[in-house]
Amino acid sequence: MQTIDFRLEGEYVELNQLLKLSGLCDSGGAGKMIVASGDVKVDGKTELRKTCKIRAGQVVTLAGIVIRVTG
Repeated sequence: MQTIDFRLEGEYVELNQLLKLSGLCDSGGAGKMIVASGDVKVDGKTELRKTCKIRAGQVVTLAGIVIRVTG
């Protein structure tokens, strides 16, 4: 499994933007489509809210890639 450490610069980042900023998709719109597909998990649970607020300490997984969000 590949792990990406993502450092927050504010209080939170929207899930679709996190996928874009982590390099897993080319745009926020593509991120929304990935989230809508049901393939993204936040803290082990499937997340379908495209603009879900991701905060420091949360873990996002997609296709064997783990994104650890730090503050």
